[in-house]
Amino acid sequence: MNGFPEPAVAWQRPDDPGQPLVVLLHGRGADETGIISLAAQLPAGPSYAAVRAPITEGGGYAWFANRGIGRPVAESLQQTTTWFRTWIDEAAPPGRPVILAGFSGGAAFAGALLLSDPQRFAGAAILYGTLPFDAGVPVSTARLAGVPVFLAQGESDQVIPRELLDRTWTYLLNESGAPTYARRDPGGHSLTPQTVNELGGWIAERLQFLALRNPQPSGMEAWPSLPDGILPARGGTRPSVSWSIPQEQKSDISPREMQEQLFEHIAALSGVSTRQSAISVPGARGFFVERAAGAPLDAFLVPRAGEFAHLHPRHDGSLHLALPPALARDVITKGWGVAHPLAGLRLTPGMVMIYGPRNTNELKTVAGIAQASHSYARTPTEKRSG
Repeated sequence: MNGFPEPAVAWQRPDDPGQPLVVLLHGRGADETGIISLAAQLPAGPSYAAVRAPITEGGGYAWFANRGIGRPVAESLQQTTTWFRTWIDEAAPPGRPVILAGFSGGAAFAGALLLSDPQRFAGAAILYGTLPFDAGVPVSTARLAGVPVFLAQGESDQVIPRELLDRTWTYLLNESGAPTYARRDPGGHSLTPQTVNELGGWIAERLQFLALRNPQPSGMEAWPSLPDGILPARGGTRPSVSWSIPQEQKSDISPREMQEQLFEHIAALSGVSTRQSAISVPGARGFFVERAAGAPLDAFLVPRAGEFAHLHPRHDGSLHLALPPALARDVITKGWGVAHPLAGLRLTPGMVMIYGPRNTNELKTVAGIAQASHSYARTPTEKRSG
């Protein structure tokens, strides 16, 4: 246990091992007795635990030694994450969903836990804090693919350096691969009622999704519609994408003739019909197929309608579609798209935005990505995995 004492834990009520667990992580200098009060404002159902950070040499509590505000010492961070994992693995054995919610210094600690082992956690809230950059924790592209994140920041935060807040914002919303629900408050370094309200809704939706959906392996690891089954890397920088909903591409817009050629390609695929999207903005053209017997819900943006993809209006030119998790991760890693903020909450975990094609070569690749989405929706699970 690295010389640390057994964790001091405050519970909202007695723990129910049969329910998901939400772990609240306090800021530097505070303790578990303050942040556990947040549980009363969050959804009933899961168990809530607030864990006390180890005591520092100078008194008070901190999750790691600092080399500047928000900049953890790698060795110290490693020690405390190992100590915490010993506790969480006992409190929530594999199979029990765990969501982390950290405020300020607790946000950096939650980020360290999530980045160290993304598949261990069902999601994380990073509240008015930074990820632990340059502290020995992986922050590679698509590291958090498929793991929902709730991100809240104060526009006038004077506690966490702006450069670290901005770096956290950019990484989570672009390269991390996490479906990130983000909000910015006009205030500073404190939880606002609206943030708490939206955090509660996010937790409720994530846990409801986990309770109702049991994602099945797709068996689709390579690209069935691209040469040699390989997705090439996209050239250039990622375009700007809105962080609020509706998710839109804001820069480097696809030429209109490319958009029309992409539409025609997808519309010509077997069994596809087109009309106004059942889920997107007015003017978005949806692509629909009759759902095959045994085809997974996760292969569709709107399962009841059979919508597997849609092309956004001309001022945007991007495409939303559903992919198997392995291919969605590949899309993000190779720079072709970004996760949808509500993937794994209200929508399929493999929902991604694909940037609009800028030239003929990109058109071929994006059309191949869309064709893989079509195949996902048209092939029953048992055939795909067999």
